[in-house]
Amino acid sequence: MPPKKTATGSIKGTLIAKKLALKKTIRKTVHRKRVETWSIYIFCVLKQVHPYTSISKKAIQVMNSFITDMFERITLQASKLVSQNKKRTLTHRDLQAALRLVLNGELTKHALSEGTKSIIILSNATRF
Repeated sequence: MPPKKTATGSIKGTLIAKKLALKKTIRKTVHRKRVETWSIYIFCVLKQVHPYTSISKKAIQVMNSFITDMFERITLQASKLVSQNKKRTLTHRDLQAALRLVLNGELTKHALSEGTKSIIILSNATRF
């Protein structure tokens, strides 16, 4: 059966009208960029260390910016080390060297010991 003609007599007019009606009913979804924060992890660590202590939103924002900054510094230094050694794979040794360059003194020792401990736990968990 042929499509109905409009008052003006054009079939094209009905197609355009249908498309306009469809556009009005369908709304485009807005895709927002995901903002990753460390706030959940900050709160969990706080509760492990001091179970009865609370923290304000402003303090969490400060800690979040600090952690993000340190993460960027360490990863940037590690990627520089990998490119200087003409490698393509980032290993735990590269991260350890980057930690030694970015952090100082006692903080480096604690970070390396925690990292080594987590690598051992992970390697034991993946073995059968």
